[in-house]
This record gives sequence, C-alpha cells and structure tokens, in this order.
Amino acid sequence: MNNTTTTPPALYSKRWAALILLCTAEFVVIMDTSIIGVALSAIKADLGYTQSGMQWIFNAYVILFGGFLMLGGRLSDLFGARKIFMWGFIILTAASLLAGLAWSDSVLNTGRALQGLGSAFIAPSSLMLVFTMFSDPKELNKALGFWGASAAAGGSAGVFLGGAITEWLSWHWIFLINIPIGLLVLMRSKPLLIKGMTQKGKVDVVGAILATVALVMMVYAIVSAEIAGWLSFETISMLLISIALLVAFYFSQKYKKHPLMPLHIFKVSNLSYGNIVMILLAAAWIPLWFFLNLYLQQTLHYSAFNSGLALLPMTIAIMLLMVGATGRLVARFGFKSNMIMGLIALAVSLFLFSRVPVDGTFVADVLPASLLAAVGMSLTYIPGTIAATASAPPEEMGLASGLVNTSYQVGSALGLAIIVAISAAKTNAIKMIGAPEATALNSGFQTAFFAASVVCVIAAIIAAFGIKAPKP
Repeated sequence: MNNTTTTPPALYSKRWAALILLCTAEFVVIMDTSIIGVALSAIKADLGYTQSGMQWIFNAYVILFGGFLMLGGRLSDLFGARKIFMWGFIILTAASLLAGLAWSDSVLNTGRALQGLGSAFIAPSSLMLVFTMFSDPKELNKALGFWGASAAAGGSAGVFLGGAITEWLSWHWIFLINIPIGLLVLMRSKPLLIKGMTQKGKVDVVGAILATVALVMMVYAIVSAEIAGWLSFETISMLLISIALLVAFYFSQKYKKHPLMPLHIFKVSNLSYGNIVMILLAAAWIPLWFFLNLYLQQTLHYSAFNSGLALLPMTIAIMLLMVGATGRLVARFGFKSNMIMGLIALAVSLFLFSRVPVDGTFVADVLPASLLAAVGMSLTYIPGTIAATASAPPEEMGLASGLVNTSYQVGSALGLAIIVAISAAKTNAIKMIGAPEATALNSGFQTAFFAASVVCVIAAIIAAFGIKAPKP
C-alpha cells in the first residue's frame, strides 16, 4: 500500500496543542459513557423505560461504538485520520442534539446509537493522530499518559456532571452539553491537526454491517429472553441468526483482499488473549457501574446528584492511579502480573458489593469496595491494552488499537445484557415468594455483582495461563 503524509510527525510544532484537542475528544467519548448512569432514574420516570429496558440507553451507544470501531480505524487509514475525526464529531454533535431533545425512549435510544457511531470514528482516528504526531518514545509515553488521564477525567466528570445537571437542570442537558464542546473541537481541528497518513484500498462496509447486525441481534435476544423465555422461538431464532451472521462475517474476512479484520492478526498469542481479557473486563466493569448506580438510587434512595458524589471517589482514584502509579508498576513488575493482581482486586471488590444490604451505608458498604474497584481497574486496563497491542506487527498497530477498543465495547454490551437478565430473573424469583419490592430489587443487585465477580476470576485465570510475559 502507498502511504502519504504531509508533515514529518517528529517535526510537527503544534503537537502539544493538538494533544489537548485530542484529549478533549477522548474526554467527551468516555464522559458520554459514564454521564448517563446517575440520570437513569430520572430518564426512566420521564420516558417510561422498564427496568430491563434501561440498559438500552447504554447498549444503543456501545453496540454502535463497538460495531463500527474497526470501520472507523480502516476509514482513517484510507482517507486520513483528521477527516474521519471531524466527521465523527459532526455525527456526535448532531446525535447529542437529538438525544437532548428526545421525547420517547425510542428517540433517545436512536440518539445514543448515533452518538456511538460518531464515537466509533473519533476514538481510533484520534489515537492514530497521537501516534503519528509523537514519534519520540519518551514524548509518546508522556502523551499516552495524558491520554489515559483524559479518559479517567471523562469518567469522573461524567459521574459528577451527570448528577449535578440532572439535579439542577434536567437529564436532557447531559446530552446538550456536548454541542458547544463539539463545535469548539470542529473549529480547532483543521488549524491544529495534521491530515495523517492515507492508503489505497477498499472499505469493508459489508464486514462492518455483518458484525454490527450480529451483535445487535445477539444482545437483543438476551435482553428479550427475560420476557419471551430462553427457550422461546423468538429468542432461539435471533440467537441462531446472530451466530449465522458471525459465521458469514468470518468467511467474508477470510477471503476478502481488504478485510475489516484480517484474521491472521489473531495468531499473535498475547493479542488474542489480551482481547479476551479486555472483553471480560468490560463485561464486569460496566455492570458494576450500572448496578451500583441503581443500588444508590433505588435501594439507598440517593438523589442523582448525591449518587454522582458517591461515585466520585472511585473515578478520581482511577484517574490518579492511572496517571501516577500504573506506568511505574508496569515498568517494574510487567503487564502480566499487574493484570492478574488487578483482576483479583476487582473480583474481591465485586464480591463485597454482592453482600450490600437493603439498609446499607456509603461509608461501610460502598466506599471501601469502590476504592478497591478503582485499584483493580487501574491495574488491569492499561496493562491489558499493552498486552493486546504491543505484540502486533508495526504495520498493524492501528488495527490492533481498533481491535482492543472493539473488544472492550463488545464486552460492555454483552456483559451488561447477560448480567441484567440474570439480575432480573433473581428479582422476579424473590418477588414470587412474597418478598418486599426493595428486598427483591436488592437481591437482584447482589446477584449481578456476584456474577460480575465470577467474570473477573475467569479473566484472571486466562491472564495467568494465556498471557506471556516478555522476556527480559
């Protein structure tokens, strides 16, 4: 393939100013994932969501995000990262307007899905621009440190702003806040960002459609199984169709000249097992956020703002640990050891959450476990990303970066769908024996936390036996 770029990245004088813009983009993408959590109860009351239907506020975003990340990375290769970055922000800004003005659950879900599509273009293109502009290893490590800090800050700000905005204005404004940010980023993109490299090749639109439709059908089948039943014709048929589409996706990638996901990349052991760990990490972490928010608001009766404040220590701890400690720990002990320790810490945290009582308190039942969860996430996420990308060939580093993001989003969607279904089944079973509503709901939350803890244990075992530590 022919590669072209207009500016030698090592000499690009505006790289640090451009990094601020790219970190702002990462901040917004992560904030859009976390800002919704503390507003769930207000949205449910306003738009009439069911308990299980609320997960589609998350899933509509993460399914499109995960389904189109590979395409976003491929388009960045073909047409230049800056162009795809800007198109992503155009889509995200328009989608935020639609979500902010939503008058029904279907309109909000549509807006969230389009937000996910825009983010799927922003995430890989912005990361590619970071690697392109910072060719010096020391500068690149520093830039990636700020990148990780911006992601953690986005999660922290999302929790706090989501609670404050919902409490003092309305949940509509948690989406409308993206509009001025998006317009500012678009205005500064051309002056600050280089065009990036371009390549000759074709876009695998069919592959992206097959993968996304398969994922949507699979998640929907799992969610609807709560009502239709796991052995119903509707559930089984949708699962079979989704599997057939995944098989079609496999063969489409195997024989295409320019596939969305070249299958030979999975021959790299650490890349394969690293992505599996990232899928399982997301499958545990996103349900933790989802059900901890519900526990705070529906069991402890916290307001949206107070719920955001309660989650703030965890998100700030993640930000501080990722910026200040994780890099040094990886340098000293290696990414494999940190992954295992982090997953064990996260599993213990989730086990503690699985014992939260109906009359729990923040200091005794939420704060200790949430801080331990912060340690676990900080020790796992960056080392997991390194494991999934560091062993990839240099010419496929962009593909590996897109793949690890895709794995995380797929794990988010499927993990939340499965654990919500498990939680709902437990809640209904407790209701059938005559337990009070609060007791039944809390029992479902406990079961969800325990299921997520088991997922972390499985991930730790895979990391221990599948990931290979680099030779000294």
